[in-house]
Amino acid sequence: MQMMFGGASSSGCSRKTAGVAVACIVVAVSQPWQLQSSVSDAFLAPSSQQTRANLASDALVGAIAPQPAAKYEQQPRSSTGFASVAAVAASVAAVLAVGSSLRQRSNNPAFGNRTVAQPRVVAVSRKALNTGIVGLPNVGKSTLFNALCDKGVAEAANYPFCTIDPNTGAAKVTDKRLEKLAELASSKKIIPEFIEYVDIAGLVKGASKGEGLGNKFLGNIRSVNNIVHVVRCFDDDDIIHVSDSVDPERDIETITFELIFADMDQIEKRLAKSEKDIRNKKDGAQEEKNALDKILPALVAGKQARSVELTDEDKEAVRPLMLLTMKPVIFAANVAEEDLAEGNAYVEVVRKLAAETGDKAVIVSAACEAELSTLEGEDKAEYLESLGVEESGCETLVQETYKLLGLRTYFTVGPQEAHAWTIKDGDLAPQAAGVIHTDFEKGFIKAETIAYEDYVEHKTEEAAKAAGKVRIEGKNYEVQEADVLHFMFQGK
Repeated sequence: MQMMFGGASSSGCSRKTAGVAVACIVVAVSQPWQLQSSVSDAFLAPSSQQTRANLASDALVGAIAPQPAAKYEQQPRSSTGFASVAAVAASVAAVLAVGSSLRQRSNNPAFGNRTVAQPRVVAVSRKALNTGIVGLPNVGKSTLFNALCDKGVAEAANYPFCTIDPNTGAAKVTDKRLEKLAELASSKKIIPEFIEYVDIAGLVKGASKGEGLGNKFLGNIRSVNNIVHVVRCFDDDDIIHVSDSVDPERDIETITFELIFADMDQIEKRLAKSEKDIRNKKDGAQEEKNALDKILPALVAGKQARSVELTDEDKEAVRPLMLLTMKPVIFAANVAEEDLAEGNAYVEVVRKLAAETGDKAVIVSAACEAELSTLEGEDKAEYLESLGVEESGCETLVQETYKLLGLRTYFTVGPQEAHAWTIKDGDLAPQAAGVIHTDFEKGFIKAETIAYEDYVEHKTEEAAKAAGKVRIEGKNYEVQEADVLHFMFQGK
């Protein structure tokens, strides 16, 4: 059976929901302490009904699968060995209610003769890639994080190390192209993409040797894909600076050298081990040593690992080390409100240093961004106009982060919703389809493709087709930035 995007058939949804319900009963008897938390969490998640069903299914798979003994030991059992019967019954009832709702949705004539259900979203940008926000203490990292992610979970205070454990949040990727497509298609909903940011506590001089909980903070940086380095570019006697003065060049060097020192220490230890691995003829040991021998001299000279010319083989050999100075960087020059439009002398220093290392620098005003995050529509537009800018620094930063991560956007558009989807540079059409649902990738047949510019020029899909602007692309097609796609796939 061939289907167009998007969704699984109603019968498939019913079978899956019924399977989840049966699994609820099985787990209720065998592992009740896991069912109560796993399924409840799945249904409390703020997502679509189909997504909740998938989350519940995934939670149950995790509960049914064999677990290490240590995990069981951490789970308290009731005196009878069973979880609350009421809690189990509520979970089963919730699963069955989702199945009923999905059957009603699939029979709704508003969806036409295509079988439509909300697929589970597997978003590259949310799950697999993230960006760490770093800098000295009190430069505005947590304030910027809260504005980016529209949440107030990160404590922002006028003293060093008010953040210790990293905070994680998702920032919306504002895309005027998506808004335009939604306008043309009269879409009821606009669904943008998101990028994950991690607010990491401030680093200080000596962090690589453990100063200021440096080892813990450096470890947090090691786990992210790239870095936003926030640099203080404003004067304010009421806000403490750890070095008692504002000097962007010194501050950037402080952070950079701590990352370099940490990488040097790791590489020296690794090289000592690689000698033994080579003698034991361990796979990949010689390749790793060859790459590290290229990187270490650059670090000793005060340069960063990403400045070293490496082959693809070298990069693959050192990838597991997650070297800090191998990560791409965006410098966020944090200025006062009055400098957001044009910058200042401090910003020029940041731009100069960024250019020397081939990095990007953007201007933000964390204080302004915090206020902007509370405004919408005309109020936001008027405030931006008063600042002399067309878009907020947060929006610029998110877009630059998106590019730095090597991501592309494609769109699906219809009367129900206009949706942005994230893929990696070079992804082919089946992989792009798999971002929506794995079944789309497995059963991929072809993709109807319209370039964004062609869609906007002709205003409707039908007009674009009449003008010969709709292309049929196969499995080897590399999806381009801003393509508007409809997938055809073989259903089960």
